[in-house]
Amino acid sequence: MELSAIIEAISSWAASEPRIYALIIGLIGAAVISGVINIVAMYVVWLERKVLGDIQARYGPNRVGSRWGILQLVADAIKLFTKEDSIPRDADKPIYVWAPIVASMTTMLVAAALPFGAVNIGGKEYPLVVANMDLSALYVEAALSVMTISVFMAGFSSNNKYSLMGAFRGMARMIAYEVPMGVCVISVAIMAHSLNLVEIVQSQTLWYAFAQPLGFIVFTVALITDLGRIPFDQSEAEEEIIAGYTTEYGGIRWGLLYFQEYICMFLGSIMLVLLFLGGWNGPNIPFLTPIAPMIWFFMKVLIVLVFLIWTRGSLLRYRIDQVTDLGWKWMLPLSIVNLAWAVVVGLYFA
Repeated sequence: MELSAIIEAISSWAASEPRIYALIIGLIGAAVISGVINIVAMYVVWLERKVLGDIQARYGPNRVGSRWGILQLVADAIKLFTKEDSIPRDADKPIYVWAPIVASMTTMLVAAALPFGAVNIGGKEYPLVVANMDLSALYVEAALSVMTISVFMAGFSSNNKYSLMGAFRGMARMIAYEVPMGVCVISVAIMAHSLNLVEIVQSQTLWYAFAQPLGFIVFTVALITDLGRIPFDQSEAEEEIIAGYTTEYGGIRWGLLYFQEYICMFLGSIMLVLLFLGGWNGPNIPFLTPIAPMIWFFMKVLIVLVFLIWTRGSLLRYRIDQVTDLGWKWMLPLSIVNLAWAVVVGLYFA
């Protein structure tokens, strides 16, 4: 039986048993997505260490896993899992314990609605997404905002003034930049006439990075800030507040909070590619037609990841007042200007 016939049979069965089909797809999708983003994020950490090593003219990981050090992160994970689990004596223990769990749950909520490329079978594209929702773009924005709660939980529960200061800084930074980021998402939706991320990708005969250059720049800056990466990592400014809201965490709990930053970096890169860089759209690759969309998609994501790492290795950290001023006084007005542009130009994308 041909693959297309199998897909048709599954589709007809799904139409007759929608609840069972949704449950099965949800469980399988959650397991696959969880494995993919954790493995990929682990090697994003490795990639950052190697790229920063090249930028700073030093070796990156090069001991565990041949000369490239590709198993260094596995060794780090084993070390964190086996370290003693300690909780500060005066910490609010339930909230302290739940903060890393909430952060992990948030990334899973975001990943569930993000398309991870597509496959081409019989001339028809099938997006790889667990939950293909009509409002997936807004859902992702809303789910990302939950990360602010986990940051506050970690800083407040630690009973440490530096942790609390780092949490407040992180919250101020996130709120200041999630507003212009959300306006840019709406601007893209206006041009695409949809809030569905799959339909936004399919509508990009011209990448929205070219149709909305201002929105692309604002969204990129807002994304870097929301991720808390240099030059916008004031919640972890070592010369002022030690390690910020993670100061009192150690072992696997610290590892989870640290790892979520790189998972969000990976997911944020995917969001940027979907909204502004055409997603998985690209020329056909002979002999690789079924997976050509996946190749183009992950090539774009890799380029965005390297750009984020390059930015970290090239710029100095801003002060927190400079960051908030940039967000409210520049990014927000520019995002509104881009929204007006999208409304006018969007008439030609109907």
